[in-house]
Amino acid sequence: MSATAASPQAVTPARMSLRQRLAARGIDSITLLVLPALLALVGLFVYPFIYGLIVSFAPKVGPFYENYHKFFSDPFLRSTIWHTLALAFPTTLLSILLALPIAFRVRLMRRQRTLTTILLLPMTLGTVLVAQGLLTYLGPHGWFNRVLMLLHISGRPLELTNNYWGVFASLVLTGFPFTFLLTLSYVSGIDPALEEAAATLGGGAWNRFMRIFLPLLAPGLAVTFCLSFVQSFSVFPSAVLLGAPAGSTHVIAIAAYQAAFEQYNYSLGSAIAMIMGGVQLVIVIAVLASRQLFYRGPVGGTKG
Repeated sequence: MSATAASPQAVTPARMSLRQRLAARGIDSITLLVLPALLALVGLFVYPFIYGLIVSFAPKVGPFYENYHKFFSDPFLRSTIWHTLALAFPTTLLSILLALPIAFRVRLMRRQRTLTTILLLPMTLGTVLVAQGLLTYLGPHGWFNRVLMLLHISGRPLELTNNYWGVFASLVLTGFPFTFLLTLSYVSGIDPALEEAAATLGGGAWNRFMRIFLPLLAPGLAVTFCLSFVQSFSVFPSAVLLGAPAGSTHVIAIAAYQAAFEQYNYSLGSAIAMIMGGVQLVIVIAVLASRQLFYRGPVGGTKG
């Protein structure tokens, strides 16, 4: 009887359909919805990356590493890394420093959605339109210089375009809304009861921020920094329209474009793009690793 009773249980798995067997392994119709996103990821990122990496090791002349040797041995090309970092780091830090106090204030306001919408407007304008507007506003005959001279603050127009500061202003204007939106989501996710408890124990505003908010915000701010940094590091239109493409704002994206589409050296352009991605990856890994110095608790909960 025991053998007869056990036989249906042994036969049942063999009679299961393919759909049932896949569902037992966690693969069902809902899981298959990930396939379009996976195909898009492979088609838009994985394949271009692998193709670009292969092309970068196929120079026109010389050994397979010739493109990388040419980049790092040429001071003009090598300096593009520092020019880009000199723009990306300060603009990202300034955006976060501006976003933090504004986010703390906005989270307590009744008309939070209205103010948030106003602050996000520069994001909808686009980089090129913002650059064109700054050329008119910050130019030698723009409104900003006119006001300074009218108030006798400056005797001559300030040089705020076609140099480093024009690109800096453009990156802050276009990057701040994105940074602010991310920062606001993390700040709003912190339980107000924590701050109230610290206040009842005599903690001042600065102590509450340093001992409660900053440790809880550190992981979120690290992610915000990384996303904002990558956005600023890939600067191209602003560096051309508002900066000095042959001088202080000769960023690495411009070098890659010139190699590929002006010199028609696609192999060198791919190598520069790979170096650009490698620098970003190193910075992102370093920032994400450093967040463990502030907070080692769970990701969820009061951090949002």
